[in-house]
Amino acid sequence: MDELRKSGPLPDTGGIGEQLREISTLSNLFQKHVGRSLSVNDTDLSAMEHLMKEGPLSPSDLARHLDISTAATTVVVDRLAALGHVHREPHAHDRRKVVVVPSPASAQAAFETLIPMLAGISGVASRLSESDRETVERFLADVITVYSAAIPARD
Repeated sequence: MDELRKSGPLPDTGGIGEQLREISTLSNLFQKHVGRSLSVNDTDLSAMEHLMKEGPLSPSDLARHLDISTAATTVVVDRLAALGHVHREPHAHDRRKVVVVPSPASAQAAFETLIPMLAGISGVASRLSESDRETVERFLADVITVYSAAIPARD
């Protein structure tokens, strides 16, 4: 932090910056809560999220999504399979390959953990006027653009 101060004062984001930091912190804590409810670590939870969003993936595709080696992905899939969260199936078009498929029961358990939070956010959003909703959506889209621009491109 001292190094940051040497380069000059930080830009003033006011209460909005504080609230965005608090949302980020709470989001991380909530993600850990979801992981604990499913008895998985952060990487395993991320793998499950990709599988639930994308559908069945080959281990190499899952490795790319997780940005980890295929060997590490095998360990993740083995852990998730041992817990009953996923299973392997033959690829639909290439008999030499397998795909990792999320368990419907695990997906349901994850959604049951998420639903109260999502319903709460939906309730907050529903109380906004159309104009306020558009303003918030524009603001959040702009914040996403700023975050995206701050992340270096990967090779």
